[in-house]
Amino acid sequence: MNTLEIEFETNSGEKKSLKDYPGKTYLIVNTASRCGLTPHYKGLQEVHEKYEGQGLVVLGFPANDFLEQEPGTDSEIQEFCQVNFGVNFPLMKKITVKGDEMHPLYKSILSQGKEPVKKEGSDFEEKLRGHGLIKGDNTDQIHWNFEKFLLNENGEVIERFFPDVEATDPLVLKAIEKNL
Repeated sequence: MNTLEIEFETNSGEKKSLKDYPGKTYLIVNTASRCGLTPHYKGLQEVHEKYEGQGLVVLGFPANDFLEQEPGTDSEIQEFCQVNFGVNFPLMKKITVKGDEMHPLYKSILSQGKEPVKKEGSDFEEKLRGHGLIKGDNTDQIHWNFEKFLLNENGEVIERFFPDVEATDPLVLKAIEKNL
């Protein structure tokens, strides 16, 4: 099945697919409200506001897969994001982004085998590996909360960013602008 046609549910329970969010570029992010990277919501919202009118669609997919850092209900997650970070880009129902229960959207995205772009000089990957949280290949798994995937209008992964690369990082902005 084409990545654009894979169904997921919005935070309010509506069945949707990427085709329901027409755009030139999609920024897909697995999110968590109790993670050291939770402030990334602020940058995601800034990028959403800056590029939405040019065809960027930011979609957040809360997941509780990494040290249970997203324990809230879907309504609690929505409220937390709006109150603390002014988030108004679409948030989906909580999904699973690793293991046997991985959501089909993430299976499709990962199957494209894109290597993640990392921040120069960052030791974030080594820390995750040191705690046994990353094993093996870099392309077949989600590494942590706030990993970002940039997809084109056909659902193809253009770029993938390691979790500690913020949405406002020039690496991300350059990739977005190139595809708009």
